[in-house]
Amino acid sequence: MGTKETKLTHKIYSENVLREWRRLVKDPFHKLEFDTTLNYLKKYLPKNGTILDAGGGPGRYSIELAKIGYNVVLLDLVPEHLEFAKKKIKQAKVQNKIQNIVAGTITNLSQFDNNSFDAVLCLGGALSHVHPEKEREKAISELARIAKKNAPIFVSVMGKLGTLTRFHRWIHEVKDTPHFKRFYLQGDDYQWHGGKAYAHFFELDELKSLFKNKAKFLECVGLEGLATPTQEQINKMAKKEPIAWKNWIEMHHSLCNNPMVAEFSLHFMVIEKKI
Repeated sequence: MGTKETKLTHKIYSENVLREWRRLVKDPFHKLEFDTTLNYLKKYLPKNGTILDAGGGPGRYSIELAKIGYNVVLLDLVPEHLEFAKKKIKQAKVQNKIQNIVAGTITNLSQFDNNSFDAVLCLGGALSHVHPEKEREKAISELARIAKKNAPIFVSVMGKLGTLTRFHRWIHEVKDTPHFKRFYLQGDDYQWHGGKAYAHFFELDELKSLFKNKAKFLECVGLEGLATPTQEQINKMAKKEPIAWKNWIEMHHSLCNNPMVAEFSLHFMVIEKKI
């Protein structure tokens, strides 16, 4: 199973499969992450080919990509996610586009040959559950290794600065001096999900540096963007003020690739090209 942090990740996600499936569509705020990610996948993916969805959980992105014609391999740490994904894939009638569904970890993709995939995804923060830094470096090396030359690699993570703009929600954590100091200095959170799991929160340059000598940086994207500190107000706007919400969405898509917006987003994504 690997490190203590990996075991905690496996446990928390195995107990919350349905919540993870619903997370990206549960309300307008969370759909910002999903819709923005899909927009940039469509922008940079090749017209066709085979994609690895590494750490793809219960398969929401795999299913969307299969629907538009890509061949997909879904990999995840949690067997319960993969069993759930099989049901959803069947319901969506895209079994013929899902080439394989396999258990595994993003730090060891040895079951795949070098230069195997036309694109590689690691979305939703899977890399944020990898500890320590040398294991995160190993994960990026593996994601790059299995990508074909010039293939796009998409990695999204939990953002440290964006999360700090929301820390007013967790005053008990701010009062816990060693924990809070470790969070803002190192990005490590051992109180994630009420102390049941571990997460690492990234700064943008930190994530970009993991790709050094492996890929060429193309773009960064703030997935919730400027909505990050105001989740409740954003959901209220979306439900009660359609004109304002339309204008907000237009603004979001215009500015979400600004590096500062990415840095201060709850989740952000980098898009790299294998060299």
